Amino acid sequence: MRTLRQVLSGYVISLVLLLLGATPLLAKCGHLKLHVTPKQAYVFVDDVPLGWGSGLLWADPGEHTLAVYNYGYKPYTTKFTAESGKTSSLSVALEAIPGTVPGPWGRIELKGPQGAAVLLNGNTPDFFVGNVGEFNSWKRRLLVPPGNYQLTVLGCCWGEVYSGPISVGENQRVIIPLNNAGEKRAVDWPEGKSLGSLPRFQAGAASITVAVARPTAQLSAGSGQVECGGSTQLKWSTSEATRVEISGVGEVAASGEQTVQPKQTTAYKLTATGPGGVVSSEATVNVSSTIQASLSVTPAEIRYHKVGDKVDQQGSASISWSAPAADTASLDPFGSVSPTGNRTVQPTPSKTSVGPIDETITYAFHSSNACGASDTQTASLHIVGSIEAGGEAAAEVLIKLPGNSVYFPTALPRRAKPEAGLVSSQAQMLEQLVANLKLYLQFSPDAHLILEGHADRRGSVKYNMALSERRAERVRNFLVEQGINAAILQTNGFGKGQELDSATVKQLAEQDPNLTDQDRKKVFHRLPIFVLANNRRVDIVLSTTGKKSLEYYPYNAADLKALLAEPHRAKAAPAETQTEEKK
Repeated sequence: MRTLRQVLSGYVISLVLLLLGATPLLAKCGHLKLHVTPKQAYVFVDDVPLGWGSGLLWADPGEHTLAVYNYGYKPYTTKFTAESGKTSSLSVALEAIPGTVPGPWGRIELKGPQGAAVLLNGNTPDFFVGNVGEFNSWKRRLLVPPGNYQLTVLGCCWGEVYSGPISVGENQRVIIPLNNAGEKRAVDWPEGKSLGSLPRFQAGAASITVAVARPTAQLSAGSGQVECGGSTQLKWSTSEATRVEISGVGEVAASGEQTVQPKQTTAYKLTATGPGGVVSSEATVNVSSTIQASLSVTPAEIRYHKVGDKVDQQGSASISWSAPAADTASLDPFGSVSPTGNRTVQPTPSKTSVGPIDETITYAFHSSNACGASDTQTASLHIVGSIEAGGEAAAEVLIKLPGNSVYFPTALPRRAKPEAGLVSSQAQMLEQLVANLKLYLQFSPDAHLILEGHADRRGSVKYNMALSERRAERVRNFLVEQGINAAILQTNGFGKGQELDSATVKQLAEQDPNLTDQDRKKVFHRLPIFVLANNRRVDIVLSTTGKKSLEYYPYNAADLKALLAEPHRAKAAPAETQTEEKK
């Protein structure tokens, strides 16, 4: 495909083709009569440079892309269809880009094929700045910002004439013989000092000046700091650029916005390339990839107790974990879990033989994210207890423990006489407890008793607390006297802090299998007295099962009167008030 000017310059060749019978070939082509404004505009068809100015084009039948360029004007691109043997017409008037371009300036002067297309920093029509004939003398000038360029010269229909890097200094003229690049040279150009801002394109009768604008580029990030998995908005703008790229994103429009989700701290670089140079702008997005994970086990210790094949105590614990910045997580020994969660565990000790249990299970929480960060947290659960031999004897004695609570008379034992207060019926009950406990310790050697003292509501908080502690201690001393190791006996005093009310006392009487209906009527008749009596007690708790003693008051005990007796006020301890000693 050629312009009319090119057809005329090849007239002799065309004539020879006609004489040789080439006319049928040309007749099959379609023709386009093209008129362009300005007259220096350059024509490309299917990205092939044809030449400048108006003329007649011929092309193989089919669809083609026509592009008209002139630096300083907005390019024109359209599709046209060539029909065999037919001629169509098209007139293109390019729109000038307003404004001027600031200096400083350097100049490129080319010597070579007059109509060859000149491109800077690219090899597509978008980088076109003119043709060689427009830049070959002192009146025909290609002015560029000082800098480095990639010069490409494409001949009309015959391919690349020249390609190579050039460096242009401020107020410097670079002369390039295209047919002999080795003679390229740079000389001073004093005229450049007097030039200021210039229009992009100026053409006179015998002069042409093309002033190429340097690109500009600006890139920013909406947020310079994001968490792993977070996103931010990149915003950019450019001018005078033919190709715009952002590292990690790719080629983009001249201006715009885009959401990015970097996996690590990333320096995004905007590169704007145009005929006037290559410029860049950067924006860094810092990514916090650290995982701050946590793992906890509550409670940290649980108990396990087994007699034969029966597990009568197996504690549970709650495992909680959190890793908000993680994408994946696993919890040993359970496997994959969500980054945040919890679960209840009721582990069984690895030991299966008879004896004490003292084991530690360690849980490990592993977390990681797409940003390359990882973390491991551990937490331990302590299992204590025992495994006892099975059999009817162990089960039978366990049923009997811890027996019944121990009851005391009012205000006993006193501080001055701590050994007092344990009446005969209650001592006999404790002797039976001793016998059962000694037998049970053969099966569960780590068992122990918790003795919890109480007092009725009369008297001060301080007085009742001390009284309840003395009662628990009195029971403890009696058990020690009967051969129980003091180390397995624990005492606590609750004062009047855990009072049994009248409704509870009445309910206990109704449940007591040792009472007849007549007995219960007597109790209910004197209920206020018995409410006080029911609270003067020591409860017994078996550690291995957590089972508490029965709170059945000894209404039928031979020494009931002693338990219900109220000491005379004159016998009160000197250090206590009469009201308090009535406890």
